[in-house]
Amino acid sequence: MKNIGILGCGWLGYPLAKELLKDAYNVYGSTTSQSKIEKLENDGIKASKIIFFEDKIEGDIITLLKPLDIVIINIPPRLRGKIRENFIKKMTLLHAEIKKTKCSKIIFISSTAVYGNVSGTVTEESKTQPNTESGKQLLVCEKLFLEDPELQTTIIRFGGLIGPDRHPVTMLSGKENLTNGNAPVNLIHVQDCISIIKTSISKGWWNVTMNAVHPLHPTKKEYYAQEALLRGIKPPKYITCNEVNSKKVDSTWLINVKKYHFHTSIYS
Repeated sequence: MKNIGILGCGWLGYPLAKELLKDAYNVYGSTTSQSKIEKLENDGIKASKIIFFEDKIEGDIITLLKPLDIVIINIPPRLRGKIRENFIKKMTLLHAEIKKTKCSKIIFISSTAVYGNVSGTVTEESKTQPNTESGKQLLVCEKLFLEDPELQTTIIRFGGLIGPDRHPVTMLSGKENLTNGNAPVNLIHVQDCISIIKTSISKGWWNVTMNAVHPLHPTKKEYYAQEALLRGIKPPKYITCNEVNSKKVDSTWLINVKKYHFHTSIYS
């Protein structure tokens, strides 16, 4: 299994591709931007411009998929602001194209949003009850691949992604009257995201669904105040109220059963 495709070579997919190259995999990648093709190819990634629409896939998707042993689907739903796409239709088209090839191993990058705004600790066995459009569509797409008996699909439900140039405190800085300050954070560093995906491949973790969230869960109020102080920016201010969302996503299965060790702290 030396040919791996990453659909979505963006903030997570691009560094993942470079790490897989170091492990001597042949890496194929997709991007929606023609300007990124040369950059990817210069790094040794066999790049294609592929754009997913609700009614078609623009680009030569079958040529990209044909040589692959593993497909990593790293395409987030675009459902913020004025954008209200049908992500399910896009993934249904992709599923149909994958079925035309020999590739049967899928890693689908999902989100803890599929659990919704529940209170308490949630594990992979907890009921999924998404309350956002993104979470609802992701859950349907998870099942699309999981329930295909001809595919070996692994679902990775990441928490909030953070990294050197990406942190939610920068968007929260200076905001006031925020709620749920005593709720726990559910975050994961991009380096652990990459490591978990690589480990899933190398150890053959197929046909599983896993939570991937750092085991530290400080409160939002405490955590974002500290992170703002470290960056020299205004901390967000939370009001005291009864918490309506105190979800803590548990990654015990990944840690205790699969013996995964988180490498990168959520603290700066």
